[in-house]
Parts: sequence; structure tokens; C-alpha cells
Amino acid sequence: MHLQCGKFSLPFDRPILMGVVNVTPDSFSDGGKYATLESAVAHARLLIEEGADMLDIGGESTRPGAQPVPLDEERRRVLPVIEALAECGVPLSVDTRKPELMEEAIRAGASMVNDIGGLESRFALDVLARSSAGVCIMHKQGDPQTMQQNPVYREVVSEVRDYLAARVAVAIDTGIARERIVIDPGFGFGKTYEHNLALLRRLPELIGLGLPVLAGLSRKAMLGQITGRSAEQRVHASVAAALFAVQQGAHILRVHDVTATRDAISVWTALAGTIGVFPIQTARRYE
Repeated sequence: MHLQCGKFSLPFDRPILMGVVNVTPDSFSDGGKYATLESAVAHARLLIEEGADMLDIGGESTRPGAQPVPLDEERRRVLPVIEALAECGVPLSVDTRKPELMEEAIRAGASMVNDIGGLESRFALDVLARSSAGVCIMHKQGDPQTMQQNPVYREVVSEVRDYLAARVAVAIDTGIARERIVIDPGFGFGKTYEHNLALLRRLPELIGLGLPVLAGLSRKAMLGQITGRSAEQRVHASVAAALFAVQQGAHILRVHDVTATRDAISVWTALAGTIGVFPIQTARRYE
């Protein structure tokens, strides 16, 4: 199995680390530290040096309770960062729900779209079908403003699995090649603590769909519920969750703390003798 993202082909001989670059003033995880072009680009390059295999660049916070960001403002935040990093040597993912920005970001140098909206917009499907970019299709219940108020499922794992399977089928029918698609159960997006634990423990049921699975657990509120620590203090909890996700079969880990996650997985994989360890120096190059 591999993931095709434009000119990049990413093999899954080990977990892929997707470093997070939040170009927002109100991110739950880093409080707007990287809201300027200079700070965002510097942070992105540091993540690559630490071993990030790809970067996820977003200009709209989707934390619980977050308000929507107008297209022009999200465009102003995101596009200059993508343009500045277009030749950085690793795939760039744009984290957006807006089809217009998806198209503009791909033209600017992005080779993947991370859509928390599950490509439910017909225009988003058309944008991706016309491109060679990869796409991450995520499940969520509700919108960021209200999604954590009272999420209810009959059976969360089967409902999430069925939703993702249906959205993948629509994407393929629209002309998006299967090898360009990643699925994400959407931890924390319209899920209670118990829903998140069930999805993580039963991740192999999503792996059974035969597509790469992305796990976005880094610094999430569920880890705060377990440890009692604030978002910036959840590095160790995030690494533990990432290790468990890999054991359950996750292919891509969306993380804020690249060095800590890479080192932990390198030690674990070396001791377990399962998949290849991370290179010592820097990220792989795929072109």
C-alpha cells in the first residue's frame, strides 16, 4: 500500500508523521504561536528537520466552539505559507473545508487536501477529481460550533465506518483514484470520551476498509480527560496514544510533537522487530 499525493508517492513501510502547522490566532494546541508567515514557515521547516514526512497547514481552527473563518481571511493566512514551502521536499496538505481554497492551495503547491467535511461538498469532489492531489476524508458529527454539545450514536464504530466507506465510494465514482485516499475517524469531532476510546480500540475495523488510516490524537481533549493536563502539557500522553494507534494499525499520525513521537516509535519498532525504524537524520524524500 502507498499513498499518491501529486508528484509524491508515500510508502507505508513505517508510520508516516504529519506535522501540524496551525496558521491561526486561536488554535487550541499552540495558542497562535505560528499565526504569522515567518513563524509558520520557520516552524514548518523545524518539523521537517525533526522528521516530519508531510505537513498539514491550516488557517481555520476547528476546535469545539470555534467560529468559521471567512474565505478571504483563510486564504490570506494559508496561501503564502504554502507558496513559501512549495519546494521544501515533503508533501504539503491543506487543512480546509472550502473548495475554493482547496483549488488555490493545490495550484500554490499543496499535494493533499485534509477535509474535515468528508468531501460532502460537490464542488470539493470536483476540485479533487480534476487534480492529482491526495485527500483525507474525515468523519465528524455536527459542526465545530456545536459538535461536542451532545454527540449521540447508535453504535459509533459501525456508523463511522459506514460513513467513511460511503464517502470513499462517492469520491472514487467522481474520479478520485483509490490510491489517493486516506480516511480519518475524526477523534474529538462530535464524539464523547467513550466514543473516542471505542474508535481507537477498534481501529482495525476501519483498517478493514483497505485504505490508509490517519489518527489525529495529538493533544486532544480526551488525553486531557485522562491526565488532567492542559493542551501544551499533553506531549507524553500524545506519544502514548500515537504508539497505541500504530499498534492498532494506523498508517499516518497527525502530530504536533514530531521528535518525541518519532523517537518513541523508533524505539518501539526496533524492540518489536516489526516495521522499519525512522532514519536518524531527517525525513524521507519521495519524489
